[in-house]
Amino acid sequence: MKVFGYGSLVNRATHAWDAEPAILKGWRRLWVPTAARPAAFLSVERSDTSQIEGVFLDVPEEDMPALDIREAHYDRVEVPGGIVYSVPGRHITEGPAPILQSYLDVVLQGFVSAFGPEGMDRFLATTHGWAAGLHPDRDAPIYKRAIPLKNTFSAQMLADFDEKLASVPVIEKL
Repeated sequence: MKVFGYGSLVNRATHAWDAEPAILKGWRRLWVPTAARPAAFLSVERSDTSQIEGVFLDVPEEDMPALDIREAHYDRVEVPGGIVYSVPGRHITEGPAPILQSYLDVVLQGFVSAFGPEGMDRFLATTHGWAAGLHPDRDAPIYKRAIPLKNTFSAQMLADFDEKLASVPVIEKL
């Protein structure tokens, strides 16, 4: 089955499936609070005026149950060419939920690996919901699929990574 990944699924180190760069038109990416955990989930919603970059994964049918477990708080939604996982409105709550730095690091690693530094810039520019702030858990990750940046990036790249995050005007560390 073709699955559009727009967040952590872009990071090949979090799964074993083949991935091809893709654009999903008519959708936008955003951080949303849910009752499932005290931190934000990355999700997508329909938007006629938006498009997002990501990857189409080629997931064998026998792997779909495991992917459904991984994406437990998301619903499968049909899109041209496959499906996308989206947090349904019934799970979205009011109030802020901070973005885990460890989760964001995994996502940004994926975008840099798949699309180069410009991919990270496009991710930051086309993602909404940054106002909840950033929980700095990089040194003691809460996100269960965290991949230490220090093992992947040079000191200079890590500094560039953090500089990019600091340049997003609505992100503040809590």
